[in-house]
Amino acid sequence: MIFSASIAAAQDYPQRPIEMVVTFGPGGGADLMGRQMARLMESSLGVSLPVSNVAGASGNAGLTRLRTNPADGYTVGTLISLTVASWASGLGDSKPEDFRIISVVQNSPSFLFVAANSPYQTAEALFEHAQSNPGQLTVATSGYGTQDDVTLKLLAKGGVQMENVPFQAPGERYASPIGGHTAVLYEEPGDVAQFLEAGQLKPLVVFSQERHPAFPDVPTAAELGHDISGLDNFRTIAVHADTPAEIVGILEDAVSGAVASPEWQDFCASTYSCIEPVTGDAAQTMITDFFQLVADQLNS
Repeated sequence: MIFSASIAAAQDYPQRPIEMVVTFGPGGGADLMGRQMARLMESSLGVSLPVSNVAGASGNAGLTRLRTNPADGYTVGTLISLTVASWASGLGDSKPEDFRIISVVQNSPSFLFVAANSPYQTAEALFEHAQSNPGQLTVATSGYGTQDDVTLKLLAKGGVQMENVPFQAPGERYASPIGGHTAVLYEEPGDVAQFLEAGQLKPLVVFSQERHPAFPDVPTAAELGHDISGLDNFRTIAVHADTPAEIVGILEDAVSGAVASPEWQDFCASTYSCIEPVTGDAAQTMITDFFQLVADQLNS
């Protein structure tokens, strides 16, 4: 009976606009991804996907709407690694099993950036100063509990102690080292591409197992004695965990079509975040494994 009702609901889906909840403020990477995806999904779904920015608590405020709205496929949202990391750090009450991942559509390692005129022109110089002056250097981050925060805690364990300075507004965070409000920025390159192209920011170190192909001269943290990797910034489209499988399938098809489009390929290339989309059980496992990775690193 429930199964039949679920199939009937899917056959009529969608009949009205689908809200796209972006879990961070306007102008950031999650916002750009959510808006691009919403626009590209509209043609295959045949309805509009108006975007609502519900920022706060490292993305958890927006996910509360996703969890509390009906599980009928009319509320979808961005669920990104920053927020998953915050759960492992004890922020919010969400768990990976509270959501159904439609698709992981972007992924990129994060870097430490400084202003082009910074006195720290190499990661070695930056780390040496931080070691000699614990807590003096400030780092602009997306919030407490995120992998920004986790990475800084892991660096501190290795003797490189810097101060976390969270910014609610993405644009203010990106510009903070340029304006001298912080010494360093923790971010992925796609979100600050305009500042890199303008020569205003300089990447010093990447947190990945290998050097980034677009920035071959930037060393990995492991090369400098800090083996911090696996904390990549991935972004997904998700729904409530109880959303009927038939509706999930319709949304998966819409996202797959969007990702295959030339518009999306241009977008992800410009943000250094193109990946082969991850869907189904593999996507759920990716979220769960990341949650456990962060928890294990914090407890090590």
